[in-house]
Amino acid sequence: MSTATILTCLAIGVVSGVIAALCGVGGGVVMVPAFVFFLKLEQKIAVATSLAIIIPTALMATTQNARSGFVDWKIAGITAISASIFAYFGAGWLKSMSNETLSRIFGIILIVFGVRMLLQGKA
Repeated sequence: MSTATILTCLAIGVVSGVIAALCGVGGGVVMVPAFVFFLKLEQKIAVATSLAIIIPTALMATTQNARSGFVDWKIAGITAISASIFAYFGAGWLKSMSNETLSRIFGIILIVFGVRMLLQGKA
């Protein structure tokens, strides 16, 4: 791995870590597009790599947020169960979809939620 690639990975990590901690996003919103654009990864590899990074990122931010009393553990627990089960199936579907289709789905989701948040003025 070249020095430029390592520095790019570090920069993507810094930006996504800060955004993840402040906004609750980072993998999908920052890392996936950055991996595709700057590191020229295929969409499937970018998604899978981003998911692998979510675990340590989420643990670090959750530690700080739990100390501050910001985590609703009942909602987190129930949602984590359903998200985990369906993430397993989603990862299986990833294999059968083209990179182009995944990129389009990703873009549509970002636009829909982004516009909704802008219009409502809240998350």
